[in-house]
Amino acid sequence: MFSSRLDWEARPNRLAEALEKRRLAGLPVLDLTESNPGRAGIEFGAGEILEALDDARSISYEPDARGLLEAREAVARYQGASPDDIVLTASTSEAYSMLFKLLCDPGGEILAPRPSYPLFDYLARLESVEVRHYSLLFHEGWWVEPGEWERRVTPRTRAIVVVNPNNPTGSYLRRGEVERLSRLCADRGIAIVSDEVFADYRLDPSPEIAPTLAGVEDALTFRLGGLSKSCGLPQMKLGWIVVGGPAATRAAAMRRLELIADTYLSVSAPVQHAAARWLARRTPFQERLLSRVRGNLEVLRGFTTPPRVEGGWYAIMRLPATRSEEDWVVDLVDRHGVSIQPGYFYDFQTEPFAIVSLLPKPEIFVEGIRRIGNALDES
Repeated sequence: MFSSRLDWEARPNRLAEALEKRRLAGLPVLDLTESNPGRAGIEFGAGEILEALDDARSISYEPDARGLLEAREAVARYQGASPDDIVLTASTSEAYSMLFKLLCDPGGEILAPRPSYPLFDYLARLESVEVRHYSLLFHEGWWVEPGEWERRVTPRTRAIVVVNPNNPTGSYLRRGEVERLSRLCADRGIAIVSDEVFADYRLDPSPEIAPTLAGVEDALTFRLGGLSKSCGLPQMKLGWIVVGGPAATRAAAMRRLELIADTYLSVSAPVQHAAARWLARRTPFQERLLSRVRGNLEVLRGFTTPPRVEGGWYAIMRLPATRSEEDWVVDLVDRHGVSIQPGYFYDFQTEPFAIVSLLPKPEIFVEGIRRIGNALDES
């Protein structure tokens, strides 16, 4: 009766069951997985949010398939691009879905990094697209082995996805990697999709880092961002695609993207009218968030040495190999009241690893790390 695209196992895992059991018992949980800045106490400001939404133009319905010009101009100033090369979306997830429609026939392939956020497989399957993975290796930093992309590409590959900085490794591409990637994609007629939602939260000033793929001119490139991370406003549902690359290919892509966007017209008028004011006021919010992240990262470094964190909101912990990742995270919930995420959530190829958010309030983070230390001492 139902589409095979939705044949996923829906049973709760052991971690979800442990969390539910503790909550039903009325026991507190120190959540070191928190990803919403507002819930972590890093507010954009209710007054600023509501003031920007008080715009009489929102009463009228005058849609533009690519997004209202005022909003695209605001994104263009922020991204250093032309508003003519921007398409607004309701989210980064929708942006991926639109790009998979644009680039892939059913059965087409994309390459996506591993480890990374476990979103691509779900989005691709909903579009009848297959995902092949390329590996990020760790040695004094995360990197893509020379020849890795070339080995993974097949005649069905239509796009290579990069997450810059990656979630959860916090690693950026190196400039040499960007050069290799753009040459490969230009030669093979493959698009680059660069997820740059965390790009504003750079923690490492190293000049070898490529903080963005803006400026790539020889391959068709789509850079993704949104208010969810740039302003900490996931509830406002506004993302964007910035199209780059050779002029003729870029224009052909924009025509087709406009048709896809016009079919859905998913972005609300009030959010588009408010976007310019929110983006103009993002800097104080980002400074508060970065201060929180840096402070919690120092706390973590006082406890352990996490793999190099170059950007974003997350850090990785190595756990003792005395038990599996799942056993570790379930035990931390059951006996210590701390919630962290296992590495297998992000498709790590070895274990045991754990991922912690660097957003929680300092008192929660300090106590959570202390309890993790006690658990490790007991093991």
